[in-house]
Amino acid sequence: MISKHRNITRGLVAVLAIGAMMLTEAAAQSPERNSRDFELGKAIEILANIMREFESGHVEDVTAAELLDAASRGMTLATDPYSEYLSEEAMADFEMMTTGRYAGVGSLIRKKGDYILFAQPYKGAPSDEAGVEIGDKILAINGEDMKGRTASDISSRLRGEPETTVEVVIERNYDSAIDTLHITRRRISIPSVGYAGYVRDGIGYIQHGDFIEGSYNEVRSALEMLMASDTLRGLILDYRSNGGGVMQGAVDIASLFVPRGERIVSLMGRDSSSLHHFTTSHTPIAPDVPIVILVNGSSASASEILAGALQDKDRAVVMGQRTYGKGLVQGTRDVGYNSYLKYTTAKYYIPSGRCIQSRNYNEGGTSTIVPDSLISEFRTRAGRKVYDGGGIVPDVKIEPQYVSRFAVTLYAMGLMEDWADKYMRTHHTDKIDVRSFSITDEDYADFCRFIADKEIPYESETRQAIKALERAMERDRYNESLGEAIEQLKAQLKDDKLSNMQTYRSEIVDALNSDIVMRHAYNEGVQERIAATDEEVDRAIELILNAEEYQRILTSQDVEKR
Repeated sequence: MISKHRNITRGLVAVLAIGAMMLTEAAAQSPERNSRDFELGKAIEILANIMREFESGHVEDVTAAELLDAASRGMTLATDPYSEYLSEEAMADFEMMTTGRYAGVGSLIRKKGDYILFAQPYKGAPSDEAGVEIGDKILAINGEDMKGRTASDISSRLRGEPETTVEVVIERNYDSAIDTLHITRRRISIPSVGYAGYVRDGIGYIQHGDFIEGSYNEVRSALEMLMASDTLRGLILDYRSNGGGVMQGAVDIASLFVPRGERIVSLMGRDSSSLHHFTTSHTPIAPDVPIVILVNGSSASASEILAGALQDKDRAVVMGQRTYGKGLVQGTRDVGYNSYLKYTTAKYYIPSGRCIQSRNYNEGGTSTIVPDSLISEFRTRAGRKVYDGGGIVPDVKIEPQYVSRFAVTLYAMGLMEDWADKYMRTHHTDKIDVRSFSITDEDYADFCRFIADKEIPYESETRQAIKALERAMERDRYNESLGEAIEQLKAQLKDDKLSNMQTYRSEIVDALNSDIVMRHAYNEGVQERIAATDEEVDRAIELILNAEEYQRILTSQDVEKR
């Protein structure tokens, strides 16, 4: 034990040496740099001393790696929620998030009971080609029993070097047969375009899920496919719940619709000396096609850059709900030993000059919403008023569709997926139309029976409010005079499980339909179904077909402040 502590302490001594060196070198710098370097060197020395004391003297054994991880989390939390320390192990997940690529079998997984199930084999991936179906249970991998294993453990075993083979023993969902599969891993590229097609004669639709390497090529290919198969009279770009990603993707995708050399976004760090402009570098292929961009409160970062830039240039009508408001840019820096720091280096500004960051982060990592008094007015190319400080406010606002917490709870518990697995055991040979498919009344009754004995940890907001009111009444001593009225209200409130199954039936049915469509036609089929049945898509179609209203919005309608 003593030798291990001595080995770890050598690393802390090295950190102390760096701090001492910075203190020494500070004397040769300018007064301001001298002061900053002195403070930094002092902080490094104090931090190393704290780590050394914990590592050598704490009552519980603690390693330098654990202390470093905790200290790094603390430092990043003191800045903003987007900065983080990425250890060597975390870098693999970060790479997949930014590139959409990894080496493995190509499937989402989920836990059910003691086992892990295949939740979504990607179309054309090794798992799909090997015949894996949604709901198949993983019994063993390379001869090892997988009962009781975590999803992360299974995931790490399924991933590996390209062209290596993994043996997976599965229990089939449809008939409980046991199969042994030998799946050859390969590089998996997760598509960022979920679906592209025509939703009305001449009206194209592209659902873009995230900005990763290759997103521009995918969106361009989807657009070229639409233009080759019909006369494209209008285009709907669906960026709802697109959380962003690689910023350059937004610049490149914008170049499909605006001339080469157009400024799309500018980055600036602490001062104007760091200002850098990003302009389109491709020749547009659809410079005149009317565009409606769908956004919501989960559209962020690169998706906001694209929507905001096209709004500023009066090139597209933005429709939906105010976006998230992430105007901060992160960069990564190698900090040694295959570890990286991801931290905020700049803010971005779209063509009108506005930054759509909706929160200010203060010392200690606390945040406040940008107040109305600090919101500034800007102008689009046509002179329309737009504003900073609160995400992208749509040109056409649509109230968000309500999704009950009860339905979300059922889905989060995996009950909808479990019932869909059960449904497919007797319906897996069915042929369905993904746009019109729906379960029957008897199917829904079967789902109600399926969850009848399940404990659902749900309480309506109304009942929570009544309980809070009862506590307040008791403190204020109103419970005797108003108690009877409250009891009558509670008697009239129907929020038990069976009542909720009828109250929220339509959204539960919609979620079940999507789960079953997924099993027949992958995620692409689900996105096609959404495009064909979604009310906001219908509103976008109506606007594109109303050329006069579309042009009025782009030429004269100011955007609201919030």
